[in-house]
Amino acid sequence: MNIKKDDKVVVLSGKDKGKQGKVLIADPKGGKVVAEGINVATKHQKPRKQGEEGGIIKVETPIYASKVQLVCPKCGKATRVGHKITDGKKVRVCKKCGAEI
Repeated sequence: MNIKKDDKVVVLSGKDKGKQGKVLIADPKGGKVVAEGINVATKHQKPRKQGEEGGIIKVETPIYASKVQLVCPKCGKATRVGHKITDGKKVRVCKKCGAEI
């Protein structure tokens, strides 16, 4: 999985197609990501502690990583991710502009 926490992604398919958001959680084992403002569900929550409010809250739910694509911070376009070895470290590279991500 080429997407990591704090990356900016765009949704490729589904009800949120075209929306952009920052990745909050990346789950490589499950192949899913949670991004802010994407795949939002409403949840009915009961107050658990005294003074806490219940009600209907909005929660971001996981989406398959194959349905999102990384947005390059330099060129600002949705791009595939390449890899390059520099100084003995493997770094992610934008396939469109060649910038390191």
